[in-house]
Amino acid sequence: MWRDFPDRMASATGCGALVYSRMGYGASEPVRGPRPVRFMHDEALDVLPAVIERFKLKEVVLFGHSDGASIAIIYAGALLAPVRALVLEAPHVFVESICLESITRIARAYETTRLRERLARYHLGNTDSMFQTWTDVWLRPEFRQWNIEEYLPAIESPVLVVQGEDDKFGTVRQVDAIVMQVSGPAKALVLAHCGHSPHSDQPDEVLQAASRFVRQALGVGR
Repeated sequence: MWRDFPDRMASATGCGALVYSRMGYGASEPVRGPRPVRFMHDEALDVLPAVIERFKLKEVVLFGHSDGASIAIIYAGALLAPVRALVLEAPHVFVESICLESITRIARAYETTRLRERLARYHLGNTDSMFQTWTDVWLRPEFRQWNIEEYLPAIESPVLVVQGEDDKFGTVRQVDAIVMQVSGPAKALVLAHCGHSPHSDQPDEVLQAASRFVRQALGVGR
């Protein structure tokens, strides 16, 4: 679903790029059973370190979207290994009502529209389990207390937060929480007329800002 954005980002920064589908998404193995409330912690503390180790990655910049951005925050904040920079698109650090309301609506749309058909083009045989486990965990009553702000003060790496003003899954409260609580330098890019996926809604603007930010973080800014 990211189309050519990762290639363009790699070209603009001069960095290599490893793009992977988390378990249950794309052509990765399906998730078995319901996701635990701490599924993003599991991804950040177990899976992501294993991916980085498997590919012997050095000088890592994490670029995450939505849950992926939250996973990047947990990883960096847990101080498992140095991170050169973080690009966080539409991140969640706590649960907002707007998010739960939107997930409830999209769950209804999955049953009544062609949403499943559209998602199946990208998630293949994982489509139903991906969607059901995602909506199930976010709408579980105990998930309302989910919060990862405790990881923010430990983050000293440069951070760029990208948020669409029309994001139906989160507000600029998420951006403010991150920028105010991380210990390192933090920048925010809030885009008008932009929804939950800035890299799709306004790819040129995100590419320009994110690539400049990464080059500067790596000491090759221009």
